[in-house]
Amino acid sequence: MQRHPVRFFSDRHLLDGDVYLPDDLEPGETRPAVVTCSGYQGLKVIHPERFARSLVPHGYICLAFDYRGFGASEGERGRLTPQDWVEDVRAAVSLLETFVQVDRDRIGLLGWALGGGVAIAEAADDERVRAVATCNAIGDGERSARFMHDDLSWTHLRDGIVRDRRARALGGRSEIVHPFDIVRLDRTTAGYVDGELYKAAGFGSGVTLESAECLLRFRPETVVDRLAPRPLLLVHGDRNDLHSPDESRSLHERAGGNSELMLLEGAGHTEWMYDDHPTFKRVVDRLLAFYGDALSRRPVVGASAA
Repeated sequence: MQRHPVRFFSDRHLLDGDVYLPDDLEPGETRPAVVTCSGYQGLKVIHPERFARSLVPHGYICLAFDYRGFGASEGERGRLTPQDWVEDVRAAVSLLETFVQVDRDRIGLLGWALGGGVAIAEAADDERVRAVATCNAIGDGERSARFMHDDLSWTHLRDGIVRDRRARALGGRSEIVHPFDIVRLDRTTAGYVDGELYKAAGFGSGVTLESAECLLRFRPETVVDRLAPRPLLLVHGDRNDLHSPDESRSLHERAGGNSELMLLEGAGHTEWMYDDHPTFKRVVDRLLAFYGDALSRRPVVGASAA
């Protein structure tokens, strides 16, 4: 596949990304495209790039990018707010529309974990997006965060958010804490994070308590019904001890008849995220079937570019 570095703007922040094109793309030909959206810590070189490696050889154009404040993208360091990321994904869709190789009527989103909720929230108000797939998505930020914490750590986080809110009102700055004081890793996920994700430059950087407050207010399940009749695929590990499978179950119930829930038997959050892992390969096969069907359809009647 061919990688083309790109820079594009979201709310006046210059974001850094890569567009991946299939090797067999002919001059004048257009292909369906997918924005691959990262989860917590927002780095394109981890799962967004992994999904691009899997989809592009099958004919898709993919865009992977760093959210504002992460990687080589502009923005306040430590500010990790899904509400802002929704706007970044919307800008990514607009960027794809400028590529002559992209079929504008066949653009989809693929979101990992927190990025799954972001993809749903973006597509809910953007009819340019024809299909959404998620892996281990969250439907309610507060419920999802509470699931990760014991009583003591949850009280500590909530008390810190309250203190920080008052401090910001007086000083204009938010306290930066360790990212996994907000998102508490289970043992299996922590092993994968320590062994794999810290290899990425910038991973594990501090996050503001204001970001934690924004996360707790983020509820994509309240807008997931707006996707219909556009198709939604929800993939979730049924042994996920970081993001409960109840998150995707709730999204599925609220979405209506346009959604499909695929539970991965025996799978946790991320220990299977290797290109050659059988579970990951099974997920890719389902994604290819999903996009192959969803992005081959004609646009929804009455849909308009957002």
